[in-house]
Amino acid sequence: GSGPTASCRSRWVRSAGWHDKKIASKLAYVMSGGDLSSSQTVSEQYLLDIEREAFLSLCGERKTIERIQHMLKTGKPLRN
Repeated sequence: GSGPTASCRSRWVRSAGWHDKKIASKLAYVMSGGDLSSSQTVSEQYLLDIEREAFLSLCGERKTIERIQHMLKTGKPLRN
């Protein structure tokens, strides 16, 4: 795409660290319905399950823990 949104997205991709990219990858996985071999309808519970799996896997990352702790302490996001 083009325009301001594409420009902001392009800047973010260039400046994003590996942890930002890992989070974006997990989010894309959940939003796209996970590992499906073909287009199919899935249940809300299936989506909740893969969302929980992605979240818990990120909670095992040191950088995620640092981000959560920083947000709770300061009310501001940490870009680590």
